[in-house]
Amino acid sequence: MHIHILGICGTFMGGLAAIARESGLRVTGCDANVYPPMSDQLRALGIDLIEGFDPAQRELRPDLYVIGNVVSRGNPLMEAILDAGDPYVSGPQWLAEQVLHGRWVLAVAGTHGKTTTSSMLAWILHCAGLEPGFLIGGLPQDFPFSARLGRSPYFVIEADEYDTAFFDKRSKFVHYRPRTAVLNNLEYDHADIFPDLAAIETQFHHLVRIVPRSGRLVVNGRDEALARVLTRGAWSEQVFFDRPGGWHARDIHETAQATRFEVWDGATRHGTCELTMSGAHSRSNALAAVAAAAHAGVAPEAALAALGRFQGVRRRLELRGTVADVAVYDDFAHHPTAIQTTIAGLRERLGAGRRVLAVLEPRSNTMKLGAMKARLADSLAQADRVFCYAGVLDWDVAGALAPLGERVRVERELDGLVAAIVAESRSGDSILVMSNGGFGGIHDRLLRALGAPR
Repeated sequence: MHIHILGICGTFMGGLAAIARESGLRVTGCDANVYPPMSDQLRALGIDLIEGFDPAQRELRPDLYVIGNVVSRGNPLMEAILDAGDPYVSGPQWLAEQVLHGRWVLAVAGTHGKTTTSSMLAWILHCAGLEPGFLIGGLPQDFPFSARLGRSPYFVIEADEYDTAFFDKRSKFVHYRPRTAVLNNLEYDHADIFPDLAAIETQFHHLVRIVPRSGRLVVNGRDEALARVLTRGAWSEQVFFDRPGGWHARDIHETAQATRFEVWDGATRHGTCELTMSGAHSRSNALAAVAAAAHAGVAPEAALAALGRFQGVRRRLELRGTVADVAVYDDFAHHPTAIQTTIAGLRERLGAGRRVLAVLEPRSNTMKLGAMKARLADSLAQADRVFCYAGVLDWDVAGALAPLGERVRVERELDGLVAAIVAESRSGDSILVMSNGGFGGIHDRLLRALGAPR
C-alpha cells in the first residue's frame, strides 16, 4: 500500500510517516517547508519528500492521502484531491485505526512538557524490556527516531489538543483512546482555534471522558485548570504528582546541569532520581513519567534507574556549537511560560556572571495573532539582551517589548538580525535561539558569522 502524507515535516506527521514505513508501507510526502531535524529523519528512513503542494503530485497515484492539520481549504493539492474524489483521512484517525487499535496507549497531554515527558516514559518502558511503540513530537536523544511501531501492546504518544484536520475540528488526542493519560498542566494556547482557556478545558474533559474505568489519570496536583477539568467528571483511577499526598520530590539538590531528588508517593519513598537537566519543570516531568510507567507495571525503582540514563530531547536547550567562546543553544520554546522557563533553566546551567542573549521568532499561530503579546516582555525579562525577528508579524512587537528598554533589538530581516546578534556578542556569552520552526537556519548562520573576522 502507498500513502502520500500532506504536511509530512510536522513533528506528528513525520513520526506517523516513520511508523507507516516501518509497517511496510510505501510512504511519500510533501510540505511547504522542508527543514531539519524532521527532514533529516525522513530522508534517513528512505522517504521521498516533495517541496510544496503541486496538484501534479496526484500522478504518484497513492492508495490513500493522509492529511496533516497544516493543510486547509485552498491548498492546491487538497483541492485537486477533493475534486477527484480521492480517498483521504486525517493523521490521527489513520494512526488510531492502523496502529493504536487494541493497544495499551499511554498518552501525555498538557500545554508544556509533553515531548520531554513522553520521551522519558518511552525510555522507561524500553529500559524495562517492554519494547513500546511511541510517537513523540520531537527527537529523543535516546532513540534514533521520533517514532517506532514497537513490539508490545504498549504505545506512548504525545497527545496534542490542537485540532485534527480542516475536516475534523476535534482535538487530536480524542482519537487515541488512552488507557493511561498524563495531564501535565493546562494554560491558554492555540489562539487560532480556541477562544479562551475554558474551551481548552472542555477538550481535556473530552479526553478524560474516554479513559476507561480500568485506566489511570496521572494529573498535576497543583494545576487549577486541570482541577476544574476533573470536577466536570472523571471515571478512572486518579493519581496526582507535584503534591505531598501523591508523587512528589523531596531533598532536592540542583547543580548547573543536573538535578537529584528523592521520589515519594505519599508516605512511601521509592528512591533517588538523578537527571542530567535542571529545574522544577524537569522534576515534574520525571514524576509524571514514573507514575504513568507504574500503571504499566514498571517498578518505580526501575523507572528511576532508567531516568538516570535519560539523555533528553533535541531542541530542548540543545547546544548547537561554540565559536570564539560564544555558545549557541537551540530551544523549541514559543509560549511565554516556556520562554521564561527556558531562560531560567539556561541561567541555572551557566551560573553567575554569564550573559544570555535571547533570540526569539514568534512563529506559532498564537504568537502571530498577538494573543500573548502582553506577557512577552515579562517572559524575556531574565535575558541580558533580547533579539526578536518580526518578519512574520503584523502587530507591534517592538511596542510589546518596550518595557525591556534598551536591551531589545527588533529586526524584520534575518540578515540584519544575525548581524546585530554577532555585533553584540562577546566572549563567554550564550545565545539562546527560541522558535518552533527552522528559523531560516539561523543557528548555523550565527556559528559561521561568529567564526568570521570581526
